[in-house]
Amino acid sequence: MVRPWLPRGLLSVRVRLLVIALLPMLVLLPILLGTTVARWSGKVDAILVNKVTGDLTIADQYLGQLVKTNGERIAAVARSVDFREAQDDDLAAFLEGERARLGLDVLHVSTDARWPVVAAALQGRRHSAIDVFTAEDLRGLSPDLAARAEIPLIRTRGAAPTERTLETRGMVVQSAAPVTLPDGTQAALVGVQLLNRNLSFIDTINALVYRPQSLPDASQGTATLFLDDVRISTNVRLFEDRRALGTRVSAEVKTQVLEGGESWLGRAFVVNDWYISAYEPILDSFNEPIGMLYVGFTEAPFATAKRNSVIVLTGAFLVITLVSVPVFLRWAGHIFRPLEAMRRTINKVDGGDMSARNALEEDGEIADVARHLDGLLDRLEAREGELRHWAATLEARVEDRTRELRSAHASLEQATERLILSEKLAAIGEITASVAHEINNPVAVIQGNLDLARSNLGPAAGPAVEEFRLIDDQVHRIGVIVSKLLRFARPEDYADAAPLAHASEVVRDCLLLVRHQVEMAEITCLVETDAWSRARMSRTELQQVVVNLILNAVHAMPDGGTLTIATEDVGDTVILTVRDTGEGIDAEMLPRIFDPFFTTKQAIGTGLGLSICRQIVSRAGGEISVTSEPGRGSCFRVVLQSEDFHPSAQQDKMSH
Repeated sequence: MVRPWLPRGLLSVRVRLLVIALLPMLVLLPILLGTTVARWSGKVDAILVNKVTGDLTIADQYLGQLVKTNGERIAAVARSVDFREAQDDDLAAFLEGERARLGLDVLHVSTDARWPVVAAALQGRRHSAIDVFTAEDLRGLSPDLAARAEIPLIRTRGAAPTERTLETRGMVVQSAAPVTLPDGTQAALVGVQLLNRNLSFIDTINALVYRPQSLPDASQGTATLFLDDVRISTNVRLFEDRRALGTRVSAEVKTQVLEGGESWLGRAFVVNDWYISAYEPILDSFNEPIGMLYVGFTEAPFATAKRNSVIVLTGAFLVITLVSVPVFLRWAGHIFRPLEAMRRTINKVDGGDMSARNALEEDGEIADVARHLDGLLDRLEAREGELRHWAATLEARVEDRTRELRSAHASLEQATERLILSEKLAAIGEITASVAHEINNPVAVIQGNLDLARSNLGPAAGPAVEEFRLIDDQVHRIGVIVSKLLRFARPEDYADAAPLAHASEVVRDCLLLVRHQVEMAEITCLVETDAWSRARMSRTELQQVVVNLILNAVHAMPDGGTLTIATEDVGDTVILTVRDTGEGIDAEMLPRIFDPFFTTKQAIGTGLGLSICRQIVSRAGGEISVTSEPGRGSCFRVVLQSEDFHPSAQQDKMSH
């Protein structure tokens, strides 16, 4: 299906064939290449995450081994003969010598059970764990230990906001083994190793994890020990020779590792660069998270390698495209050139040039189709000549048939006029019968008796002069009714010069003519003749319309009802409304109510009354319409142009 919103040039054969030829190379191949690169990049990222996960495992094992080794060494000292002999000689000197030999910061005998490590030793079990000492705890162990633990905090990009400026706490490896004093008291031999600023410890982890040749030359492996979110031992550099002690971890890592208790594996911002990072929480002897262990390596070399790979692949794709597209275009040309030639030929034929032909010299299936099209055009040209001949013959026959139809139409118009006259005569006959019944006999009786009474009474009739005058007025009124009837029956004898009629007067006159039918049907008649303007229609035609509408309303109310007739001036129009409360008209019949010969009265009437009314109203430039609801009656509305409506007429009406 042709898309009308597409530019015409995009619908050409050339463009479509070029799209078919180049779509795999310029669209599908880039999509495939992009998808492959994306999947490859994802695989590389997964490999890097797997590597840093393994690195974190090595660092965690080293830290665990350090804690375990310290515990074993303390236990060995506690069980040694030298320790028992030193209790009787110089215990302080012995412990100082062992502290230096073991590389500890503090080695002493304690009974302070507030630490789980010491409490376990007091119960006869050796224990070793990582704990956090406050500055007071550190000063209680050694005067310079608190000073060594202090690390100034450095503002770090991406870290959680804090008001602190100095880290005074110390993270230590605390080991204890049970001992018995000379007086039999159970105590604990406690060794403490401070991890704050313990660079040899962190460098050892880094050397174990990132051995030579384990990373690209441009990548740098790092390890860090965190107290809470502060770097207390690290080989991450702020500058070339300054370690990033006192810097803080990013807020998102802190939230996941310290607050959520989960490991972080993936890309993270470390101090001033992006690293492939691994973090895990460190738990103290109370099983609470107190810090983090981190290992990672810079992301930049791997990102550069991926970017360079994408550049190389894109360059290779462009080179292949530049080489292959001309070949594809050349092949496509062998297809769209014959097709375009056929299209030009068809356009010329559509323009009337029946002599246009393809005349291709190329070989191939499409060229054969073009030559077959030329043969079809030859036969089409011959058929066109035959069609012209038949068209001339047909035109002559149509002209003859048209003349016959015109004659038939004239006959139909004459028949219609006769039918209109028959409908009018039928209405007049019905009215005449009523007049003969209602008027002629009473008029003769009244007139005869009136003359006889005057003749017999003579001068004695003087006291009854007023009564005789009233009788004369009524006889005169009867004469007026008869005159109006004759005017309706013979309009050619009473026609006005101008086709204008007072709608209200015509309505009142017509009510006199049909009063017998209305009364016989026991119908209540409501009249509201408010219009004062003259309608642009002859009095006779307006009478015919009004009488027809009234009689239709009477026939629609065989069991009685209410007939409402109203006229009103609306702007420069006169509106006549005839409303009944009769049977109504079904919705499916309503559109056909004005069709000739259509009737809802079965055997009564010819079905031409409303059709004639519409013709009369339309000829006068007016409109007639109907609304109806079955069981509740119908309303006919006639709108006619008025001749002399103006505001003064409205004022006259109000004065009356």
